Amino acid sequence: MPQPFQFILSERQRDTITIWLNHPERLNVLSLALMEELTQAFVDAGESDATGVMLAAKGRLFSAGHDFAEMANQDLDSVRHLFGVCTAMMQTIQSIPQPVVARVHGLATGGGCQLVATTDLAVAAEEATFCTPGGKGGLFCTTPMVAVGRTIGRKRALEMAMSGDAIDARTAEAWGLVNLVVPMNELDDASTRLLRRATRGSALSKGIGKSAFYEQIAMNQSDAYVYATEVMAAASLIPDAQESIAAFIEKRPPKFTSPSTTN
Repeated sequence: MPQPFQFILSERQRDTITIWLNHPERLNVLSLALMEELTQAFVDAGESDATGVMLAAKGRLFSAGHDFAEMANQDLDSVRHLFGVCTAMMQTIQSIPQPVVARVHGLATGGGCQLVATTDLAVAAEEATFCTPGGKGGLFCTTPMVAVGRTIGRKRALEMAMSGDAIDARTAEAWGLVNLVVPMNELDDASTRLLRRATRGSALSKGIGKSAFYEQIAMNQSDAYVYATEVMAAASLIPDAQESIAAFIEKRPPKFTSPSTTN
């Protein structure tokens, strides 16, 4: 039997797995141990028959980012390993087949902001703020900008990175860092509704589509079309796709063989 996690919680309710950052006394900093646990939790979720994953946090804020205590007076190999574990964690979130929704409250800064940018979808409380503070100090937020830059675009990402200033939730919504902003007392319900919408239909088809999206988004347009055409052509032959086509023609609800959620 696997040992319980120390710095996160992973809970399942029906078809949804909620993974909680659970180190509130240290503001959910992305320590090496927490990142390793979070990676494993997402691997476990990806291998399960759950149809969706929620990423949330205990305590007064989402995440204070990297644990600077683990970076002080370290050699290059040690710090390289730390950032390598972080990169693997971020890539794992995008590699699992299920939609992942971030439920954000308080502050998401540095690597915490990177986590929000990495998830497929995100809902934020009205008082949430987002920051990549390296521009104010001596360590530029280079790795967070990989995710943030691909989410909000070059000019806005560099404004965040170079100034180090925080942006509020409404600005994050306008810039595309989060999908939706709601009052804090509606955060749970709004996050659940978005995840429910994102997990409708064929789970198998959605997993193929998620993987293909992240693969093609880094390509130039011509290569992306070549790749996406091949993926969609092959995906049209899977049983769930053929069932969806048949149901449309026959004007009836589809009955998928893979796990699915309904409205």
